[in-house]
Amino acid sequence: MNIKHPLRVTSVVGLLSLPLLLSGCSLFGNESASIDPPPSTTEQSMIKAVTGKAPISTGQLRAVFLQDHNGLLAPVSLPIATGDVQADAKSALETLVEGGPYAGLLPEGFKGVLPQGTEVKSVTVDKKNKLAVVEFNKSFGSYKAQEERKLMESLTWTLTDRPDIQSVQIWVDGKKLNEMPVGGTPLDHPLTRAVGINLEVGHGVTPLDSSPVTVYFSSSSPAGVQYYVPVTRLVSPEKDRVQSALHQLIQGPQTQDGLQEVMTGETALKSVERSKDNVITVSLSDDMFAKGEAVPAEFLESVVLTAADNSEDTVKTKIRIELNGEKSVIGQNNQNYGEPVAKPQHINEIPL
Repeated sequence: MNIKHPLRVTSVVGLLSLPLLLSGCSLFGNESASIDPPPSTTEQSMIKAVTGKAPISTGQLRAVFLQDHNGLLAPVSLPIATGDVQADAKSALETLVEGGPYAGLLPEGFKGVLPQGTEVKSVTVDKKNKLAVVEFNKSFGSYKAQEERKLMESLTWTLTDRPDIQSVQIWVDGKKLNEMPVGGTPLDHPLTRAVGINLEVGHGVTPLDSSPVTVYFSSSSPAGVQYYVPVTRLVSPEKDRVQSALHQLIQGPQTQDGLQEVMTGETALKSVERSKDNVITVSLSDDMFAKGEAVPAEFLESVVLTAADNSEDTVKTKIRIELNGEKSVIGQNNQNYGEPVAKPQHINEIPL
């Protein structure tokens, strides 16, 4: 059953001026096994040195946060990882450079947000503190002021997609930045996912008296390929963050930027229950679905993404979904979401 709904629309303004004291979460998706072993880090470096372009890789998938054709950041899984933490972090950042060495690997409708000409001079990972120290050349500062937050979100969420890195420190030409070079956003502390992503303010909410949740809506590429987009929304504080996030998912998108509702107008959240084995059971009701009817995967996976990313332990948490009292909930992708679903490692494997 295919469900299409009109977008809920509201204008969100002034997001660039919001404080960075937010809370963020991790992502999810499916990991594909590589067919052939990827080129070694040395081989890749030699190819880039000669051609200025990265080789087409059959490496492990790595999520990078690119700007889509609607101007939003979305994770895209690319086969660029080799297993070396620092080399993989450097390659991931290079995919974010507009017109950079990985431009030929990006799907239609997606682009990097780092200014053209930006070079990733080095990435050093402090494994004990899970801190990535990144050094760029001076071209890093050639962006426009209104692009500053998006740039910060993109590089931070890209580097912290793996559990090896939780925070990011930015350097330019041998000097640590104490503030961003164009808009002057303070960098007194390393960046974390607390910066949020695609930040927006909930209806009737005052930013200084709010709590952030990250929800996953759906969108489509110019070629019609579906993918998920995380949105950090500032909402009125609630005791249960997972429940709060699911309420926002049901409410749907607020902006006219290509996001699509994944719930129907009849969806209601009945309960959120936790067990000692890190399983969250989300109980929903929706009269649109008959008993035994397969449910759109977008509906179910958005629930898994949103609930897992707002839980206390995004790595160990599993999600179980009940719908209309039924404990067996089969998606149109043939997965049983009535069983605990672990958060896969990657999301949005979009073909070129």
